[in-house]
Amino acid sequence: MAHSSTILHRPFSSSSSPSLPSFRLFSFHYKNLLFPPKPLSSLSLLSLSSSPSFSPTRVSTAPVEYAPAPDSDFQKEIRRLEILRSRLSNSPDLNSRLCILDTDSRVQKFFENSRVFSLLGLERAELFLLKCLVAAGQEHVLESAYGAFYGDGESSLAELRKLVQILGEIEWFYDCIGGVIGYQIMVLELLSPSKSERQIMNWSLHLDESMKCQFKEIHFPSGVDLSDNTEYASQAALWGIEGLAELGEIYPLGGSGDRLGLVDPVTGECLPAAMLPYCGRTLLEGLIRDLQAREFLYYKLYGKQCITPVAIMTSSAKNNNQCIMALCERLGWFGRGRLSFQFFEQPLVPAVGAEDGRWLVAKPFTPVCKPGGHGVIWKLAYDKGIFQWFYSHGRKGATVRQVSNVVAATDLTLLALAGIGLRHGKKLGFASCERKIGATEGINVLIEKKNLDGQWAYGLTCIEYTEFEKFGITYAPNSPNSLQAEFPANTNILYVDLASAEKVGSNKNATSLPGMVLNLKKPIVYVDHLGMRHSVSGGRLECTMQNIADNFLNTYSSRCYKDVEDALDTFIVYNERRKVTSSAKKKRRQADKSLHQFCLDEQTPDGSLLDIIRNASDLLSRCDIKIPKIEDNNKYIQTGPPFLILLHPALGPLWEVTRQKFYGGSISDGSELQLEVAEFLWRDVQLDGSLIVVAENVMGSTRNHENDEPILHYGYRCGRCKLQNVKVLNNGIDWKSPENIYWKHDVKRIEALKVILHGNAEFEATDVVLQGNHVFEVPNGHRLRITSGNPGLLVKLDPIKTEMMDSGSWFWKYKLDGTHIRLEMVEL
Repeated sequence: MAHSSTILHRPFSSSSSPSLPSFRLFSFHYKNLLFPPKPLSSLSLLSLSSSPSFSPTRVSTAPVEYAPAPDSDFQKEIRRLEILRSRLSNSPDLNSRLCILDTDSRVQKFFENSRVFSLLGLERAELFLLKCLVAAGQEHVLESAYGAFYGDGESSLAELRKLVQILGEIEWFYDCIGGVIGYQIMVLELLSPSKSERQIMNWSLHLDESMKCQFKEIHFPSGVDLSDNTEYASQAALWGIEGLAELGEIYPLGGSGDRLGLVDPVTGECLPAAMLPYCGRTLLEGLIRDLQAREFLYYKLYGKQCITPVAIMTSSAKNNNQCIMALCERLGWFGRGRLSFQFFEQPLVPAVGAEDGRWLVAKPFTPVCKPGGHGVIWKLAYDKGIFQWFYSHGRKGATVRQVSNVVAATDLTLLALAGIGLRHGKKLGFASCERKIGATEGINVLIEKKNLDGQWAYGLTCIEYTEFEKFGITYAPNSPNSLQAEFPANTNILYVDLASAEKVGSNKNATSLPGMVLNLKKPIVYVDHLGMRHSVSGGRLECTMQNIADNFLNTYSSRCYKDVEDALDTFIVYNERRKVTSSAKKKRRQADKSLHQFCLDEQTPDGSLLDIIRNASDLLSRCDIKIPKIEDNNKYIQTGPPFLILLHPALGPLWEVTRQKFYGGSISDGSELQLEVAEFLWRDVQLDGSLIVVAENVMGSTRNHENDEPILHYGYRCGRCKLQNVKVLNNGIDWKSPENIYWKHDVKRIEALKVILHGNAEFEATDVVLQGNHVFEVPNGHRLRITSGNPGLLVKLDPIKTEMMDSGSWFWKYKLDGTHIRLEMVEL
């Protein structure tokens, strides 16, 4: 396969609409000019299956201050390793592969001078991994062997065993590109574009006609706008609800979340992003409660229980896997049962220095390792049997979302995305929105290519922000090549057809690891064994999850991009940005002038909370509830948010459903409304202060399953609350308290009205003024009613009738009305 490199031609006028920007790119093919193609095969100790040559990878262009100078030795080293990889791939067994490694000059030299390894009683498979490490030019990881073993033999041997385990995981997982040696080849190729390739990147249109040329163009991707085409959006959401029993959920939680700086307050240990305490619960709990809200809606419409299988990709970074497993166990698997979860742990990969491609080392035998990017999820899911597990649960498709995006399930975005994917048999779908200028996020594009065989290929895909420079895309908003506003944001919210994703993950070549990049834009920070902190220009081989789309291009005999999108295997839907993406990714520094840090950095917990409040304000203001105007973010850097509104998603999650439970009244500036209840009625409530309603059984109650696991049964013995013509007046939150952390919902209150519903308890307040500090705690099996007395309040606590224990004395009945859902109050 000829090597290809790509340059950007300036925007031009095409037959497309002038409002939809297009960019033309040309790929030049030089037969065997750079790197002769080499057949790859598995170097796994468990498998020797051969593999075809791999596809070109994506190169992240680093800023000048990070990028290494061109080094011809890189090319020499690549050629040496490619020859070695080819020989190893053709060897039939471990012994023959060891013999091949022993002929390598680096291996010979190192192990002649480091005979200590022959005295350790290592298995031959372990020696093979260490020799692969040395052959890959990383002998410095082992160079302290003598001193380490003579100093503290047992401890050093344990560290060596850990190193062998890391190498074994790399050799096994990256078998499709050649294991440890293939990993290093890929790193060097991404670090070292050849002289010819660099020239190509800087050429303009003065082309050599003798060169074979492949045409490429990127277009603005069309798709349904859920905020504009509301009827279709409602229909698509209903398709998503109907198809819930055919859907799974996939959470890539393997990231280390370094930018949050999250630390366990008790142990002082670093914690992964999934454990961030956000709005009173961890981010992972937020994902599950969003999912359960959709399942509750399914129950209310169809009267059937639906528990969605959830596959979670973890890693060992910051004890990620152990923390997440422990959280699930502590919370009783969220009332879903252990068997509804499947965990698969992604391998850690070594970080390399940008100047020389050498692995960074924190201490003897301990390379600096990081997760290899969310793109490993497809191959890993295949290797670990995740697809088969989904099939055993009768699932055809899955929705994918990242843990830090706290608004992804707002209203109908996720349901409509999945509904369209299922209904029309699509392979992959993107949820997208307007892109914020300067945000560190990729873009979605419609790519158009003319292949060398004359066929035209089309599909929706993503260009990561780390690759903008490769495509000639700048960050400057006023640049003619800037795509800051023109193209939509990639949000990593996906619908995926499981069989299609499995086919990609099972490929025995590099296509199973989509979008391989070496991102050098962020320094690698680590602490060595002497406690010294290092910040080094470098990166690690990463894959991008959403670039699985590159495997789903459709081909046509003639050019047809204007009419092709509806027929593609990939699709895209749009919605308002704060209904699609707002992330708690990075801790806000005190000196920051913007909660969102739109210029350079990802979003903060502070900024995402304001988006949640804005969404709640939009929702309730359409219910004829008067709410103060929310101003620009900068106003709240010092003062905090204007008010707090936190609503349980099971009140909807579709806003069309939620709006029928609220009508009239007002919420004053500085107020707090927290509703942890699904069976709820608000009619003409005036809130000035804090109102907190917390139901123990928001969506139902747990009953022991046949294996004695407590399983949540939707609609069974829910807590309920009615508020009609009520004034709530109290001093609420102490907004001046320096201890308030609003995004955690950790606030100091002067006064509040708090209603606690145990079990299936019910609370009703009608025609009353509730002033001052009150806590109404209603016991299981009882209904507390508050009405006007003479004088004061009349408070009456009654047991719920036996025949109403399961259903309650009233409930909302959900009914389908065309493409809409109508609610009817049923009182028994």
